[in-house]
Parts: sequence; structure tokens; C-alpha cells
Amino acid sequence: MKIKIKKLRDEAHLPEYAHGPLEDAGMDVRSIEGALLEPGIPRAVSTGLALEIPSGYEVQIRPRSGLALKHAITLPNAPATIDPGYRGELKIILLNLGRTPYQVHAGDRIAQIIVAKYEAVEWDEGELGDSVRGSGGFGSSGR
Repeated sequence: MKIKIKKLRDEAHLPEYAHGPLEDAGMDVRSIEGALLEPGIPRAVSTGLALEIPSGYEVQIRPRSGLALKHAITLPNAPATIDPGYRGELKIILLNLGRTPYQVHAGDRIAQIIVAKYEAVEWDEGELGDSVRGSGGFGSSGR
């Protein structure tokens, strides 16, 4: 599958697989700016990229596991969705859950993107069929 991508700034990096598409589902996305992530304060970090995602697809933005484990850096809206109609700059909302500030540098890998197919839905109002679970909610399946 080919997706159109535009570098909005010369220093932007195209997303890339660390080990290739046969081994990685997600492609790393890099920052084009430095950003100090203070604990508990979300910050949108620029990638310098814009996408033209085909209809029927979305791009999901997910945290990088190494940043999460080693530095408590995550995405507060994970997984974020980039809709096919959006043509603006891809910015990544990062959140430092740690106790000390974390410095992002230009060129750092800050997130992963995954291209996913979705189905358009039309709602069919009416009575719902029976199920074993019924209306059992949180904790209804036991411990």
C-alpha cells in the first residue's frame, strides 16, 4: 500500500520500520524539534509531516515501549487516530508520567504509527438480541 506523505520541513524524517515490515507492525516517527517534557504536562511535538490517508483507513499513533519503560513517556490519547480527511501537520501529544523532566531532541523517535483499515457504520436502531453475558458490566466475568 502506498500513502502520500509530504515533508513540511526539510529536516523531517519519513516514518520507518526498525526491523522491516515483516517483523514490525509500527513505523517509528521522529521529532523535528527539541521539547522539554515536564512531569504531568502534555505537549504536542512536531514531526514536520503531513499525510494523505486513503478513505477507509486511519493512522493510529501509539507510544514507543522503550520510552514508556525507561522514561515513563506515553501518549495520553493512545491510540490516537489520524482521520483520512486531515491534511495538517502530524503532531504527537506526549506526556511525561515520571518525576523528572525529559528532554526530547530533534530526530528522536517519539512514537509509532500503524495504518489500519476501518469500516463505515450505519446504526440499526431496535431491540437487541439475547446473549449469555446480557447487561453484566465491569467485573461480570469474575476475577
